Amino acid sequence: MVYVDSWDEFVERSVQLFRADPNATRYVMKYRHCEGKLVLKVTDDRECLKFKTDQAQDGKKMEKLNNIFFALMTRGPDGKEQAEQQQSKKGRGRRQ
Repeated sequence: MVYVDSWDEFVERSVQLFRADPNATRYVMKYRHCEGKLVLKVTDDRECLKFKTDQAQDGKKMEKLNNIFFALMTRGPDGKEQAEQQQSKKGRGRRQ
């Protein structure tokens, strides 16, 4: 397991790891209230990246990373999947 010191490096490497194999990649958040520590982990069973913090301001950064992963999961690693689905659903909505 590798603890990454820089937040930007952690985000960049995590996104690369997800894009390489989206079906095998997992993203886990663990918060220990008694210690006040947040640990984020991204792994694909071959490579494991971890980021540990005890700063409250890193909560916003974690929220942005969640949004990045949600977008990658819904659109696919290339960002094309959702656009194709929206085009095929055209005309099925309620008329106004």
